[in-house]
Amino acid sequence: MPELLDERVGFVRRIGLFQATAINMSQMCGIGPFVTIPLMVAAFGGPQAVTGFLAGAVLALADGLIWAELGASLPGAGGSYVYLRQAFQYRTGKLMPFLFVWTAMLFIPLGMSTGVIGFVQYLGYLWPDMTPGQGDLVGIAVIVGVVVLLWRRVENIAKLTVVLWTVMITSVLLVIVAAFTHFSPERAFTYPAHAFELTASHFWAGFAAGLTIGIYDYLGYNTIAYMGAEIRQPGRTIPRAIISAILGIMTIYLLLQIGTLGIVNWQDMLDPHSTASSSVASAVLEKAWGKAAADAVTVLILITAVASVFTGLLGGSRVPYDAARERVFFRPYGTLHPRHRFPVLGLLTMGTVMAAGFLLGRHTDLATIIQLLTTVMVIVQALAQVAAVTVLRRRQPGLHRPYRMWLYPLPSVVALIGWLVIYGYADRNAPGRHPIEWSLAWVGAGVVAFLAWARYEKEWPFGPKRITEEYLRRSDPADTGRAGGEGREEGAGGTAVGATDPG
Repeated sequence: MPELLDERVGFVRRIGLFQATAINMSQMCGIGPFVTIPLMVAAFGGPQAVTGFLAGAVLALADGLIWAELGASLPGAGGSYVYLRQAFQYRTGKLMPFLFVWTAMLFIPLGMSTGVIGFVQYLGYLWPDMTPGQGDLVGIAVIVGVVVLLWRRVENIAKLTVVLWTVMITSVLLVIVAAFTHFSPERAFTYPAHAFELTASHFWAGFAAGLTIGIYDYLGYNTIAYMGAEIRQPGRTIPRAIISAILGIMTIYLLLQIGTLGIVNWQDMLDPHSTASSSVASAVLEKAWGKAAADAVTVLILITAVASVFTGLLGGSRVPYDAARERVFFRPYGTLHPRHRFPVLGLLTMGTVMAAGFLLGRHTDLATIIQLLTTVMVIVQALAQVAAVTVLRRRQPGLHRPYRMWLYPLPSVVALIGWLVIYGYADRNAPGRHPIEWSLAWVGAGVVAFLAWARYEKEWPFGPKRITEEYLRRSDPADTGRAGGEGREEGAGGTAVGATDPG
């Protein structure tokens, strides 16, 4: 049986549509909106902050359609690593997949660390006397606990994810219901003067900051694509899980944002000493149903935060696996646990980086952390994938595409504009932090590391380009086995073609 073959040599395809959608939604929602609603209000300067979540939804959907086409046609472990490897190998060899893994080992666990920061922040509502040191210890304990929970077979993890998803949906719905039982339209829809004045210094600067926060809240719609080698019927499941998760979370976020603004004064969210600033969902519950209800739902929110970190680390730990097996990253990262079939070193490394990011973020501004991790992601992953869809359509026209992007190339254009706006305004929205400069420095360091690696491995530009087109097949890509195909080497002396099994 193909499943038994995969059991021996790699990942096993055991995750279905419902579990895949639950994994995406759990990662997307998590603690994000509960800690970023006050940040969104601060960015826009009033209840018009709902614009940021709408803009984030548009960008997420446009970018999600890119992920859907790439994930359906190239369903391998590592997500972007596979897409960039296939698209850019013809001109720059293995540079782009190497840079992606280089940056992903930083921005994925940093993103997860913000979820742990939010966990400790909301725990402060239940434990008001918690000291900074105690908060640090709690956060580290959560990270260790998540790693321990992930130390098992993926089908068991998928079942646990559904349970966590249920808790997440319950906590969000309770906050929404509480908000709308005491909803004030006047409070929610009364805007300050000049709220929508389209000036570069006011609205557009706030819009760029809000778009960054908004897309941060939606990030996670791509989690299941990182696990493409573990998805049943990936050509159907991956696009449906991505699109369903985005539409579902968009509905939840808009109800949550509008409901919150209808019960809590937006000015209170700007006060760093108020509960509305640090634990806005708890403030909503306390105002609507009292302290006991607020305490109970805060516990659910804490579980939701853990669910987000859990699913994010689950998908992220798969990123270096495929690269390592193809010798584009350190080879030990290509080893699976002999019994449970998960990438051990990827999980441990990202858990360690997450812990370091958590400790760093505890003493910095959360909005700045979001700006820093977003800029690194944009320059190597987001913009590169916009190009990858077009490059692959031209370079591999025979690639089986179970899903083709709707209205192509319009979603690519929308995504390109959105990511450029986020990147272009990053320095302005994080004054003194220089996220653009740091992102360029990190990518530059990655290029240096790549050149050193390529020289050692005798890869391009110090050796031939090894072209692997393993997803090009005469028949539909098998949903239960590894893809095989042809590979060739292109060098100064000509082109050599031979059978390969890139693994």
